[in-house]
Amino acid sequence: MSEPLVVLFACVHNSGRSVAAKVLTEHYATGRVQVLSAGSEPGAGINPVVAQVLAERGLSAAAETPKLLDMATVEAADVVITMGCGETCPVFPGKRYEDWVVEDPAGKDAATVRAIVDDIDARVQALLQGFPS
Repeated sequence: MSEPLVVLFACVHNSGRSVAAKVLTEHYATGRVQVLSAGSEPGAGINPVVAQVLAERGLSAAAETPKLLDMATVEAADVVITMGCGETCPVFPGKRYEDWVVEDPAGKDAATVRAIVDDIDARVQALLQGFPS
């Protein structure tokens, strides 16, 4: 059996968009892929409204903490997805890179964050359809 693909979601603070993408991917992939998230300037904690919206879906962000994006994390990934925040990642040959232009949930109300998480959810499901099962 081959190793699962490694997907990295990156944004600046690793507290909202990339965390939602990681939690949703882990939920839908059910072990088919390994999921990482990180940020170039990690925040102090997970965005509480993002955590609330995920909890409304029966998903928990409790195990997540903002992590620093480093070269080793990018190098370990097969797919690197930046979350529309101008993130610059080191580029390694043979990796797939995508930039998802996704609104920043920082400071937004719950209704707006629900729409952002819905957007990420649809993107995650489309991404996973292209991966081997």
